[in-house]
Amino acid sequence: MNKNLAGRAAVKTIKYIIAILSSLTMVLPFLWMLSSSFKDTLDVFDFPIQWIPDVIKFSNYTYIWEKANYPVLFGNTFKLTIVITVLQIVTCSLAAYAFSKLNFPERNKIFILYLATLMLPYQVVMIPQFSVISILGLTDNHWALILIQAFNPMGVFLMKQFFDKIPHELNEAARIDGLSEFGVYLRVIMPLSKSAIGTLVILTSVQIWNDFLAPLIYINSRELYTIQLGLRNLISEFTAEYGAIMAASVISIIPILVVFLIFQKFFEQSLASAAVKG
Repeated sequence: MNKNLAGRAAVKTIKYIIAILSSLTMVLPFLWMLSSSFKDTLDVFDFPIQWIPDVIKFSNYTYIWEKANYPVLFGNTFKLTIVITVLQIVTCSLAAYAFSKLNFPERNKIFILYLATLMLPYQVVMIPQFSVISILGLTDNHWALILIQAFNPMGVFLMKQFFDKIPHELNEAARIDGLSEFGVYLRVIMPLSKSAIGTLVILTSVQIWNDFLAPLIYINSRELYTIQLGLRNLISEFTAEYGAIMAASVISIIPILVVFLIFQKFFEQSLASAAVKG
């Protein structure tokens, strides 16, 4: 009996050690980035790593805030993230409701074709998208980024999977009570879908906040740059302001961290419900 308890304790201890070591491998790069944000560029890659620099250099933060136009970069990225996330919640939930709760000819086949677009890499549709945006005269405009990212097949799939678990009897009862189809969607389905919405908010906001390729293609004016393009400008042909880059990266992580902390509960609920369904 004692041997079994000792064996279980040993296994549990080993699991904790593995979990701690795995966590450290993910946390250490962020700690190195934070430490480097207070160093001079020449000291960033010193080895062994000096985690607490002898001279803490706050000028990296003042440099990116005043000279690298960081407030404008931050504002542009924040605006795009908010607008596109809201649009994706609306478009994805409406499409998911149609595919999940409405009966129309060839519904399942159309949904499969819709999901098939996920198999296409962005590089395949990049040129046709750019041609359409150019014809509309929206190049070098934030509307280009908003329009091409306002729809997300993965978001539709996520929302539909959740809507499928909501009993159809609720829809029928709401229709009998006099609600229109849009009323059922807005007043019955959406209030029950907070976990799916929270998950979509996290996934979409992280994707838009970190997007580099689309702004690189469509945006030319510096006053329209996002954070990712601004960070790229800190790297020139001959030098790179690594201390400033690390400081900008630290600041750029904060909004995404706040979003995750706010919607973490809904994200965990979504994962738990998916596990139960599986």
